[in-house]
Amino acid sequence: MRFLASCLMVLSMTGPLAAEDVLTSPYRDQRSTEIRGLTEKEISDLRAGRGMALARTAELNGYPGPRHVLDAAQEGRLHLSVDQERAVQRLFDDMAREAQRLGNMILAEEAILEREFRAGTIREADLQGGLGRIAGLQAQLRGVHLRAHLETRPVLSAQQIKYYDQLRGYTTGSPLEHGHQERH
Repeated sequence: MRFLASCLMVLSMTGPLAAEDVLTSPYRDQRSTEIRGLTEKEISDLRAGRGMALARTAELNGYPGPRHVLDAAQEGRLHLSVDQERAVQRLFDDMAREAQRLGNMILAEEAILEREFRAGTIREADLQGGLGRIAGLQAQLRGVHLRAHLETRPVLSAQQIKYYDQLRGYTTGSPLEHGHQERH
């Protein structure tokens, strides 16, 4: 009987704690970020032009990303000719430059929304206009990343793409299991 009473007492004490967890916002730590609507990582990724999984559909369907191709080549795990390496580097540089430009434009639009909400001056028309501009910029940014994957594919041979997919873990029988490296 004493055991049952103890269990009930413990359960009654954890109930309010669970309720507090439901009400506690996962965004509470973002109050100190530069733009409260974005995490520090999102802000950093946009500034740096990082992929942020925007080209996942290409990556998972046999269209390698230039950054990952260059990383694999630098590690000596994917062999590229000098011309291939130059071409992939150019694709990456062009993508990164445009992604950074668009990322900064997105951040500027997000900052405008942030200021208007903070000041309590936002109106429906301002909201719709800002969201439309942000959505358009996000679509362009995704297009930049997808296009880089699309343009990287023809630079590589079918065998290199297959090996790349194995390196990335997209196919069974990773190259590490078989102890071989792609040679070109």
